[in-house]
Amino acid sequence: MSIARPVVAAVCIFALAACGKQDDAPRIAGGDARVGKKLVEQYQCGSCHAIPDVAAARGATGPNLEGFGRRSYIAGRFPNEAGALTRWLVDPPAMKPGTLMPGLGVSPDDARHMAAFLYTLR
Repeated sequence: MSIARPVVAAVCIFALAACGKQDDAPRIAGGDARVGKKLVEQYQCGSCHAIPDVAAARGATGPNLEGFGRRSYIAGRFPNEAGALTRWLVDPPAMKPGTLMPGLGVSPDDARHMAAFLYTLR
């Protein structure tokens, strides 16, 4: 019985630690989600995409971005990870020739902020 108590205690501590609110959105080095949201509005991403919590972002030409942070792929082809997402935001046609998503002149710095915001869409 003496061995069981430490094991039970360890399991309880682990379970309690896991109960807190967890932000499982990937961290983007140099990215700020609040700035990213403003940039998504500035670049008018909502003219093509529906985006939760972005005013007037009700576009239907591109995919709805609700739940984007949980998706496995970007543009159905690239693993949804920070490097690929920032490259995609900077120059979509370079990554997927023929894509309907245009290059909007997004800088790498802006792309990091925008990616940080997109990953909050869980």
